[in-house]
Amino acid sequence: MCRNIKTLFNFDPHATDDEIQAAARQFVRKLTGFNEPSKANEEAFNHAIQEVAAVAKNLLDSLVTNAEPRNREVEIERARARSAKRFGVAEE
Repeated sequence: MCRNIKTLFNFDPHATDDEIQAAARQFVRKLTGFNEPSKANEEAFNHAIQEVAAVAKNLLDSLVTNAEPRNREVEIERARARSAKRFGVAEE
């Protein structure tokens, strides 16, 4: 599950609220072991996602770096190359 959490710091443009929310959801899923919570746990699950997203946004907003911002397209291509090397190229 956590493999889906992507690095969100030092990109231009900055990480969106949706990206932060998705990472928070994956983190809470990993912690709880739930893909989707039961009705009894739904409120606590969703509250945890909101709390984690708020903390993550605060963290990302407070970090500083002298490094050049990363390019999303370049990072996507690097990830594809790593995947192709690891798993082979899929036939289309």
